[in-house]
Parts: sequence; C-alpha cells; structure tokens
Amino acid sequence: MTSFMQTKETVDRKWYVIDAKDQPLGRVAAKAAHMLRGKHKPTYTPHIDCGDYIIIINAKECKLTGAKLDKKMYYNHSMYPGGLRERTAREMKEKYPIEMMERAIKGMLPHNRLGRQMYKKLFVYEGENHPHMAQKPTVIEL
Repeated sequence: MTSFMQTKETVDRKWYVIDAKDQPLGRVAAKAAHMLRGKHKPTYTPHIDCGDYIIIINAKECKLTGAKLDKKMYYNHSMYPGGLRERTAREMKEKYPIEMMERAIKGMLPHNRLGRQMYKKLFVYEGENHPHMAQKPTVIEL
C-alpha cells in the first residue's frame, strides 16, 4: 500500500471563521496556524499548501494572560541608526490589534515560500463584520 500524496490541483479548500472574543491570543493563533497549514485534514501533505482560508473576527477583544499586557514587547527596526521602535502589548492591542494577531500567527507558520503562501489565506478583522459572507464560512469553536 502506498502513501497518499496530495497535489496542489487536488486541494479542497474551505472557509472558516474564528471568533477571538475573550480567547487567549496564543490559543487563537495556534488554532489558526494549524488550520492554515492543513494539519487538521487527513490528506495533509507537508510540502503542499493544503490549508484552508481563515477569517478571524474580534481581534481587538482577545485576551493576554498574566502580566503580558505590560511586559511583552514588540520590536520594529527601520534599518537606520537609532531606528528601533518598541511597543508594549497593551499599546499594540489598543492601536494595532490586527497586526498583533497576524504576527502571532505568522510566527507559527513555516519561515519559507510555503509559509508565505499559507499566510495569504489569513484575514483578520477588529470587529464582528467581515466581507467574506459570500464564501459561507463555517464557525469554529475553541
């Protein structure tokens, strides 16, 4: 008996919605990354992008446990001398909740071409509304 190897032409993609309201950031990110990779499918093939489309709503209302709001730092550098920018998780959650969620998920995907391809199937929104109702997404409970 031979092992099943999926090809990119035979991938069946579905749309899913994850509600991040009152959910820990890491739990939401781990579930989203798992589904973006396609590891929840029996036809998972490591070298093929066989994951599904993920929509995350209420990114602004996700939780961070412990003292992470004040102690966790996010760093950016402009590549110029003195161009380091530091932000706390509290500041990111208030001003840039979409970027905070996207960074958490992107860090859990492969860091290569395949990971960049998977990342394009992620859609994050601050509030309840999203423009993907025509795709009839299925709601995922955490």
